[in-house]
Amino acid sequence: MTAIATGTPSNPPNEASTQSPTFVHQLRGRWLEHWEPDNPAFWAAGGDKTARKNLIFSVFAENLGFAVWVLWGTVVTSMGAAGFGFLAGLGKGDPTAVSNALLLSSTPTLVGAALRIPYTFAIPKFGGRAFTTFSAGLLLIPTLGLAYFINQPGTPMWVFMILAALAGVGGGNFSSSMANINFFFPDGKKGAALGINAAGGNLGVAQTQLVLPLLITFGTHLTAKDPAGYRFGLTLAILVWVPFILVAAFGALRYMDSVSNAKSDGRSYKLALTNVHTWVMAVLYIGTFGSFIGFSFAFPTLIKANFPELTKIGWITTLGNLAFLGALVGSVSRPFGGWVSDKVGGAKITLYVFGGMAVSVALIMAGLELKSFPLYLISFLLLFVLAGIGNGSTYRMIPTIFSAETKKYAAEHGLSQSESAASARRQAGAAIGVIGAVGAAGGWLLQQALRLSNINYHSMAPAFWAYAVAFLLMGAATWWFYLRSSFAIGRSPSLAYANV
Repeated sequence: MTAIATGTPSNPPNEASTQSPTFVHQLRGRWLEHWEPDNPAFWAAGGDKTARKNLIFSVFAENLGFAVWVLWGTVVTSMGAAGFGFLAGLGKGDPTAVSNALLLSSTPTLVGAALRIPYTFAIPKFGGRAFTTFSAGLLLIPTLGLAYFINQPGTPMWVFMILAALAGVGGGNFSSSMANINFFFPDGKKGAALGINAAGGNLGVAQTQLVLPLLITFGTHLTAKDPAGYRFGLTLAILVWVPFILVAAFGALRYMDSVSNAKSDGRSYKLALTNVHTWVMAVLYIGTFGSFIGFSFAFPTLIKANFPELTKIGWITTLGNLAFLGALVGSVSRPFGGWVSDKVGGAKITLYVFGGMAVSVALIMAGLELKSFPLYLISFLLLFVLAGIGNGSTYRMIPTIFSAETKKYAAEHGLSQSESAASARRQAGAAIGVIGAVGAAGGWLLQQALRLSNINYHSMAPAFWAYAVAFLLMGAATWWFYLRSSFAIGRSPSLAYANV
């Protein structure tokens, strides 16, 4: 059963109420007709428990979405050994095979990015409970489809391109999940809540990159280290997610809730989409999340192409060439970015992150120049850690920005603070979808830059140095829009951007 706060007809709950909300019970998983997380009495009387329950099931479903989304980043590294000729030369650094691998691994990124916008708008339309159930169940299509065709060695590459595109549905889950959780938590707890939600999803990347190579190796040991054995191992590695997907869909249907005041009022979404800060934050998110997801997809291929001799070392191969460590540290560091941003401001953390990411790229290039895998790996892990922190800090900035703007608007137009807070959550929810979509598309652009640099220059160095310059420019944009005193004081005096 799910508890919701209500008031009597003569005394409806509002932000000015000093009485604790009265809780009544309704059938589980329906719409919460009244939701007021910024009211301390409401929150203490059971709102916090309901929010945490929805966060748990949201994290589980989103985690599986990322796991399916990133399947192709690891699957492509074993498809050559499984008998698919268009990837046969990947372990030898063959430019055509590397290009094909990056094309297959980047396709889910692009589709997932495009789906993030409609997935965000689906939350107000269908509710968090219904859409989380649907989006989790949808993961069965790319999973079962890949398990079937991976056992057909004559399957052409274009079929796998379609399957890779279908895996993009897992990437859309992020925006619907984040938009939904944004409605459940008060402003002072959004950074941590959104950070946990996002980190739980991001961990799906690391667990996939760890589990898949182990299961592929296990499959070859059970059969033989030949193409048929690799196909069997790949099938195990793909089908392992099916029971978890079923549990996630059932859990969302049975236990999650939908918030009535999350429904779109039309105007809030228009305000968000025409707000310059939505697009500024979208660009910044390209640098943080675009880097995280782009490099997460590409990291197994980059290691295999740049250090092919490691494939001869059994335990490193079994551990996925250690590629899972990048996504792991990037995921774990994301809640820290949200938490520390709650304390000192997301803009400051984001500025430091971009400076550190530029330095990390320089260290990565040094590792390649020196042919030092330890330096290369450590530098990449530093980049992933900083990207994870930046993911948390940029997402903490979004609700803060829209809260400040709607409070200003409410004060100028005589609107109530409760109406202002609800509008801020709706605007932030819409912005999250756009920003998440653009950031994920940045991951696709990053992989395409690597692919084209490899094709045209037979080196990925030009692409990496371009990333370093981009990170510095994004750091400058963060300072320009959210940290310089002339902006915070002169141009928008009512907005507390110093605390963004």
